[in-house]
Amino acid sequence: MRHGKKNNHLGRTDSHRKAMLANMASSLIKHKRISTTLAKAKALRMYVEPLITKSKLDTTHSRRIVFSYLQDKDSVTELFRDVAAKVANRPGGYTRIIKLNNRLGDNAEMALIELVDYNEVYGVDTEAAEKKTTRRGRTKAKKADAPAAKTEVASEEAEVTEDAPAAEEANPEAPAAEEAKEDKGE
Repeated sequence: MRHGKKNNHLGRTDSHRKAMLANMASSLIKHKRISTTLAKAKALRMYVEPLITKSKLDTTHSRRIVFSYLQDKDSVTELFRDVAAKVANRPGGYTRIIKLNNRLGDNAEMALIELVDYNEVYGVDTEAAEKKTTRRGRTKAKKADAPAAKTEVASEEAEVTEDAPAAEEANPEAPAAEEAKEDKGE
């Protein structure tokens, strides 16, 4: 049984698998997206995401650790310069796997693995996402109360206008007295 064994060995020896994943990770860092089989893409995601996390802290020690995995100086430089700057405030999930059609020759499941922050089609502008803050729960309540409040105000105004002529008829000197007070400055 395979209890607790999360590595997919991909039908290869240990050294072959490590070399293949290192080459695929270097290609992913350089080209930002690669097409491969679904199983390899899932294995690559588990391999490359900790390396990207390491690249956030640009120290000699983290560079040496990443280099021990990748064995490619150009990829390490690209990772620490460009990729780390793009993923600086992302807490994880640096890669995306998109399933493609099966391969014609052997019907293998194919997938496209890419760095999330480098895709303009799926990527959301982080500045726009931060600026847009809506509180959807309260807007519905306000809209539901707004028409009722308008009808209550309108009915109160109608009652006041109906009562005003009756008050003027009872005391016709009252408006004149108020105007006189305003003229005197009281």
